[in-house]
Amino acid sequence: MHRYKAFNAPMPTTAALAKVSTGTAVKTMLQLATPSTRQIQLISWGFSLDVAPGAASVVELLQTDAAATVTAHVASGVQPLDPNAPASLLTLGTSATGYTATAEGSTTAARVFDVKQIPLAAGATDLTYFYQWMPDERPIIAVSKFLRVRATMATSASNMTCWIVWDE
Repeated sequence: MHRYKAFNAPMPTTAALAKVSTGTAVKTMLQLATPSTRQIQLISWGFSLDVAPGAASVVELLQTDAAATVTAHVASGVQPLDPNAPASLLTLGTSATGYTATAEGSTTAARVFDVKQIPLAAGATDLTYFYQWMPDERPIIAVSKFLRVRATMATSASNMTCWIVWDE
């Protein structure tokens, strides 16, 4: 088994990792697409916002049956945490593994793994969140499914950096 990590932006080279605007409606910030031959097991995930959203908002981690339309990750955007590991087998593409959705797709079935309510108070201090599952509770994402970090900001956008760590 090999461990990987992906962010909601291209991997940094000469510039720092870019934050992405959440917008003010439901928006998939990061999506992983399992191939028809491999499932993945979640290890941890997290996000950071630069400002409180101004009204009750939520960030959720969920599996869906339909893809959002995203900016496609390239292979270097899905980083093995062991430098000797092979490339991830996740499906890459605009209807697969990527970030910053432009269309949400039509989800008809979902499994929710974690939800974080975002405080609406200006100056809130809990705008960074991370969660690591215990070994016996780690969710498994089935073959041919989509794992999404999805943000719903009610009235004002925030810039977000998010990530997921998984085993294949």
